Amino acid sequence: MRDHQCTCVTLATFWTYDYISSLHEEWSFLLQSRWTKLKALYIVARYIPFFFIATDVYMIFTPNENPNKCRMLINIYSCLGVISLTCSECFFILRTYALWNKNRIVLVAMLSTLSAIIVSFIGIWFTAVATSDVITSTIPGTVGCYRSSSSIYFFVSFLLLFVLAVVLVFLTLIPIIQSWQIEKGRLRSILVRHNMFYYACSLFLSAVNVLTPVLFSYISINFFERFQALILAILATRMHLDLWRNNWHAHESDALECISMSDSLPADPTV
Repeated sequence: MRDHQCTCVTLATFWTYDYISSLHEEWSFLLQSRWTKLKALYIVARYIPFFFIATDVYMIFTPNENPNKCRMLINIYSCLGVISLTCSECFFILRTYALWNKNRIVLVAMLSTLSAIIVSFIGIWFTAVATSDVITSTIPGTVGCYRSSSSIYFFVSFLLLFVLAVVLVFLTLIPIIQSWQIEKGRLRSILVRHNMFYYACSLFLSAVNVLTPVLFSYISINFFERFQALILAILATRMHLDLWRNNWHAHESDALECISMSDSLPADPTV
């Protein structure tokens, strides 16, 4: 239990540091960019992890002798984690859509795949939570509440996220390969680099969460679950700020233009 508390504090400190270090750039973006659906997505993706971390800290450090309340907190915490992961993935689905020159068939296919995987993830995850054991502070030496079961359902949940990342990697690589010698541009290169780095991190962290049930204790598994949700949110929002900053300072005729949902995604994959 002490290990769980230490990892919680570590992640909360890491997230707070990231927020403070990017505060000036973030507020420049919020004040200077026009309001779009993608800006709203950014705000949700950026600030949901605060509630995610706050719920985790409350669960772990607040004495709780009621198993039903404990399970309710775990469900809220899990919902916030799913929302955070979904928002992060949506950023890169829209970026991949831009690389495909706003091909609506590709967009529908990606959103359908995301919806199917997220719905399956939610069903599997909450089945695992419902069937897991809950440890409360009624047990000597414990404070707060914890999930104590390393159910196979958690393994399957992250396997689904791994599959989603693989699908998006291929959908990103196809337009890159097709236009490698023809379409170039600084901002397009940034977009591609961001996508590939994000997918590499998503694949790695999902693989870690798939493999750790065999290799590590349950507390270690729980750490990697939280770490994946937080690091992907940080990457998605940081990369969006970086793309916006480069677009803001770009005055060339091939600068990123608005698409229907954003002033920060390319309307034409030639950039």
